[in-house]
Amino acid sequence: MGKKILFVASECSPFVKTGGLADVVGSLPQVLNKNEKTDVRVILPLYQEIIEKWMDQMELVTSVLVPVGWRTQEANIYQLTHNGTHYYFIGNDYYFARRGVYGYYDDGERFVFFCHAVIEALPVLDFKPDILHAHDWQAGLAVAFAKISEPVKNMKTVFTIHNIKYQGIIPRDAFEELFNIPLEHVGGLEWNGLLNCMKSGIFHADKITTVSPTYAEEIKTPYYGEGLHSIFADRQNDLIGIINGIDLDEYNPMTDPHISSNYKYSRIKKKENKEILQERLGLPVDSDKPLYVMITRLVEQKGLHLVQSILDEFLQEDIQFVLLGTGDYEFENYCYHAEERNKGKLVSYLGFDEGLARQIYAASDFFVMPSLFEPCGLSQLIALQYKAVPIVRETGGLKDTVTPFDEVNLTGNGFSFANYNAHELLYALRYSLETYHDPDKWAALIKNVNKSNFSWNESAREYANLYQSLDESLHNA
Repeated sequence: MGKKILFVASECSPFVKTGGLADVVGSLPQVLNKNEKTDVRVILPLYQEIIEKWMDQMELVTSVLVPVGWRTQEANIYQLTHNGTHYYFIGNDYYFARRGVYGYYDDGERFVFFCHAVIEALPVLDFKPDILHAHDWQAGLAVAFAKISEPVKNMKTVFTIHNIKYQGIIPRDAFEELFNIPLEHVGGLEWNGLLNCMKSGIFHADKITTVSPTYAEEIKTPYYGEGLHSIFADRQNDLIGIINGIDLDEYNPMTDPHISSNYKYSRIKKKENKEILQERLGLPVDSDKPLYVMITRLVEQKGLHLVQSILDEFLQEDIQFVLLGTGDYEFENYCYHAEERNKGKLVSYLGFDEGLARQIYAASDFFVMPSLFEPCGLSQLIALQYKAVPIVRETGGLKDTVTPFDEVNLTGNGFSFANYNAHELLYALRYSLETYHDPDKWAALIKNVNKSNFSWNESAREYANLYQSLDESLHNA
């Protein structure tokens, strides 16, 4: 039996998903478990959404009592095996039998309970992890509690930062109300007079990872570090960036049931998908007209302020543009009125529809992603898988996965710009359009796109090596 790894996370596909975290926690264990060197399992909260869809497949393992300040809460531990990976679920109706995952006034208390429950469960489970691998702020306290109480002898810890912007801030007086650990440990949790779940994971973990090499460097700086940059000065030797992958079976234009004309590399079939999408969305049907798309949350992080500044000007070109997403009212309102001004050229679909999203990927020539910051980004990887050319800002994982096209050497799989500047975005868009209309350059670019591969295999090898290094450090201690 290989090394035992327990992933601790607040979401995981296919059980519950609000963003890319669920894709990572859902896919990475599946790949790691294909070899004999690791046995990776996952532990999650048992939300109402999971109860409704999966409860009939679960088995009750045990129950544990979890101290939450002066109170005691019961945690029922369930398990099931799905696609060869073992999952545990922590059930407590008071905290988790609610609609949705986040956004409640007591989110801090809910995930304090969750992390306490993970640690209380470890001694009674028949699975004793060699490594506890926690993901993002909701699981950060599990690393701290593991270091403080040592529920499994010699267990090492890894903490992965998916987005440092969201840190899990709790009032300082909650330490006495919720945390059942000695006061001497408050320093490892406290930050700027508050309790910070993200900081607690960074402070206590043996190794820290984040989801791209460039983001690992960026978060050491005040601009990207969201106030935590200084802590990495002490931990920089323990911080590593490992790029995410995508599930190539899930995102496969050859087998995707959502698209009408399946393909692998065929541009003819991509054009067929474009014509079908144009007809569905009420755009003029013309498979030769370049189609630019965005599939995104409509929030500042995704570069919407840049798009606002230049979209009307770019739409004066002979192109079409499709935007799918939902988010802040400011941007939804802008997109609605931008479509009104540019009928026949722009469609703004304000909502989210997974089937339509796949059809847009399959139809598009260019995928626009001008993010203010992007820890890794999955959308540009999906776009490449569907043979669409990404246009991105050089930040985080976008910089690590999209190489700018070089028309001299005919290298690169996309277009990029360096500064968060609307005119640089507009220049990149116009350069992409110029390349589209040059048959030789366009053919070379598409050839490079076709070679792009961001499966989980390479990333999984890096994680396996990281786990091995922790094992060696233990034996050499």
